[in-house]
Amino acid sequence: MDTILEILETIKPGANFVASTDFIEEHLLESMEILQLVSELNDEFDINITLPYIKPKNFKSVESIYHMVQEILEDE
Repeated sequence: MDTILEILETIKPGANFVASTDFIEEHLLESMEILQLVSELNDEFDINITLPYIKPKNFKSVESIYHMVQEILEDE
């Protein structure tokens, strides 16, 4: 999860991702930042986050992003 947090902090420096429970609702991540995050996650974890995974529930928190990445890794 530390790697995911590091990626988030490079995308939006200064945002408090650790304390947030819903990145989308709290406007910590906007659509372009989510696309950048998807690209960074794809590169970092050598995965392909496809359209079915790109939904708000998978980008609410560091934990939800982590679980999505783990699910994709298990499926590949």
